[in-house]
Amino acid sequence: MVHVKSEREIELMREPCRIVKDTLQFVGTKIEAGMTTKELDTLIERFIRSEGAYPSCLGYGGFPASACISVNETVVHGIPGDREIRDGDIVSVDLCAYKNGYHGDACRTFCVGAVKPEVKQLVKVTEECFFKGIENLKAGTPLYDIGYRVQKHAESFGYGVIRSYTGHGIGKEMHEDPSVPNYGKFGTGMRLRAGTVLCVEPMIALGTWKVKLLNDGWSAVTLDGKPAAHYENTLVVREDGVEILTL
Repeated sequence: MVHVKSEREIELMREPCRIVKDTLQFVGTKIEAGMTTKELDTLIERFIRSEGAYPSCLGYGGFPASACISVNETVVHGIPGDREIRDGDIVSVDLCAYKNGYHGDACRTFCVGAVKPEVKQLVKVTEECFFKGIENLKAGTPLYDIGYRVQKHAESFGYGVIRSYTGHGIGKEMHEDPSVPNYGKFGTGMRLRAGTVLCVEPMIALGTWKVKLLNDGWSAVTLDGKPAAHYENTLVVREDGVEILTL
């Protein structure tokens, strides 16, 4: 059941969304070759808590860290640990903050050092997929138009569009209805209403769209071991367009 947010609720969501945006900007100034993903996670947790918020990922379903940090072939939900970030890596940092009774959520994929041109392009196109996905999005738009536009742009480059993980609604819970897939048939799905708050998050792979889950029960990696990128924002559907809360 999709909970359409009131303007009061949207106002309360602005602060956690701002904190998420600021945390990701902070990550961009700190991430570097030689640090471990756990060291980066520690910095993220400190920053979120310094803003008077709680890192929503920590303890969610038993997740043991404050952010999902996914390197290269890890598509999503990478658990921070002893893995050292190396020159040439791409690192997706997906994080949420909880404040005012509401969550904010966003992800960026960072290029560390001398990343191969074809992998840099993957990161760039994944971000483009987000903005393609929300083109013409407004009240009354069919839900699966988002995924149709994401898929069309990604596949025009020969990339794989991850099927197993999707975007979602967000509010008092980190994951709410509806599910927002990154593929779909144009003109289908529920008609979105003004005040619906969504996380649109293309996850795009250089090779196959197929993934497997590692033994940790969280980390999803590409089946062919090729890199994947991830880009996400929290947005509000409006009568005449969208308002992005994490930009």
